[in-house]
Amino acid sequence: MSQEIEIGRGKRGRRAYGLDDIAVVPARRTRDPRDVDLSWQIDAYRFDLPFIAAPMDSVMSPDTAIALGRLGGLGVLDLEGLWTRYDDPQPLLDEIAGLEQDAATARMQEIYAEPIKPELITARIEQIRDAGVTVAAALSPARTLEHWSTVVEAGVELFVIRGTTVSAEHVSSAEETLNLKQFIYELDVPVIVGGAATYTTALHLMRTGAAGVLVGFGGGASSTTHRALGIRVPMATALADIHAARRDYMDESGGRYVHVIADGGLGRSGDIVKAFAMGADAVMLGTALARSDEAPGRGSHWG
Repeated sequence: MSQEIEIGRGKRGRRAYGLDDIAVVPARRTRDPRDVDLSWQIDAYRFDLPFIAAPMDSVMSPDTAIALGRLGGLGVLDLEGLWTRYDDPQPLLDEIAGLEQDAATARMQEIYAEPIKPELITARIEQIRDAGVTVAAALSPARTLEHWSTVVEAGVELFVIRGTTVSAEHVSSAEETLNLKQFIYELDVPVIVGGAATYTTALHLMRTGAAGVLVGFGGGASSTTHRALGIRVPMATALADIHAARRDYMDESGGRYVHVIADGGLGRSGDIVKAFAMGADAVMLGTALARSDEAPGRGSHWG
């Protein structure tokens, strides 16, 4: 049982741990790396590597999604990014990568003001599908109702709904909101959803029928959630709690397995190892892939 600590008069909290706060301790028995199987399977889709590329313009393009798929991983294309707003976004990606920090925000707001084009959603998904790799694409909860039918008709195989904080029940008096449970029930495509960082939130997301839950708040090094909103749950504790939620959900549902995917704060290989030790089935990587020269952002990283 976790123990609460007193923060101040009338306010109590729970101590939580990040991946930097923990370490893996070797056991008495070691194993030949050649005998270790890293493959994993979600729904009908099997992958040689438990690595998922984050849906960020600096990380994923249709070409890099195809390349990662051929290597045994899974690339997720951001359907709200530049690849669905412009026929050829590479010059703009190069421009963003070269911007000075004080000018970047204003210029990026101008670039991303271009509307999303349904025909480009279709074209990008078809490009990945025609290459023979698993097609995964992401929308935010706010855009899902607007574009989901285009995405499904284009042939997406794994539908990712990724936001800063995602709950099973979002309430708004100003607009129609996504009924996640109904949406997943009626959709004939497996859905991965997140971010979530607590036992209760993850358990409710699992009950919607999601195939996987993203643990974290949609980004590590590029995320401003902690600074802007004050929201943060250290990853080691979040993974342990959601691993426990999955265990309890399996008992509740008669054995239905929901995949736990660590998302954010995994910039070093040791962080990935510790994420698996804490219960992750796979990891979603942003910064680690954005550093490469072949990434669309040419080594720069933005959300």
